[in-house]
Amino acid sequence: MLWSIQELARSAGVTSRTLRHYDAVGLLEPARTGGNGYRYYDSGNLLRLQRILLLRELGLGLKTIAEVLDGPGRDGRDHQRGAAEALRTHLALLEQEQQRIARQIESVRTTIRKVEGGEPLVATEVFDGFDHAQYEEEVTERWGRDAWQRGQDWWGSLSEEEKRAFGQRQLDIAADFGRAKKAGLAPDSDEVQEITGRLRDWLAVTQPQVGAEYFTGLGEMYVADDRFRANYDVHAPQTAELIRDAMVVYAGRHLA
Repeated sequence: MLWSIQELARSAGVTSRTLRHYDAVGLLEPARTGGNGYRYYDSGNLLRLQRILLLRELGLGLKTIAEVLDGPGRDGRDHQRGAAEALRTHLALLEQEQQRIARQIESVRTTIRKVEGGEPLVATEVFDGFDHAQYEEEVTERWGRDAWQRGQDWWGSLSEEEKRAFGQRQLDIAADFGRAKKAGLAPDSDEVQEITGRLRDWLAVTQPQVGAEYFTGLGEMYVADDRFRANYDVHAPQTAELIRDAMVVYAGRHLA
């Protein structure tokens, strides 16, 4: 039995674009490609996709997933030993993830304590246990592979101190938005627009061409995506909405 790319995407809860990307990077090649260019997948593809999605949930990047799936012992020879080795690899990954989650929990506890106590946030504490590589697929889908690679190359070129400073800038901006929300400032107020300008400059470090569509679209994501909302609403409820509305105002004034 074969499944079309649309059928597989619908069943797995992913997009057809994701499956095409997996094919492009050699992670999930279809069983057959028709003369019309349509991709078709068999039961082996379904099982492989299941493992890919499980490993994605562990926060692994696509390159690491490929190494796990295609490493030694995956060619059918000495099947039992290969299966045991695969399970050991998976267990090691689960244990690593357990440790990372424990660090994340402690990081969030520290953030809550400092926010409630009015203490300044420190980037190394706030981002401990967070792996930006888990967003590889999402960034690639939204803005293309080049955008992801540019970001990776830029991030890799920074020293540890520069990475901490970059993260601290974002934390300071988020905290200032939170204070503006608590003070009841409007999105188009001079104070909020000054913070929004700093946000735009921070984004421009990795995305030099920050246009109106990109900027306002990112603002919508801050509200719609719970991961982003949590980073901002920790300072004051509905801070994400203030930021989104302020970004719309800023884009109309400066990026149109």
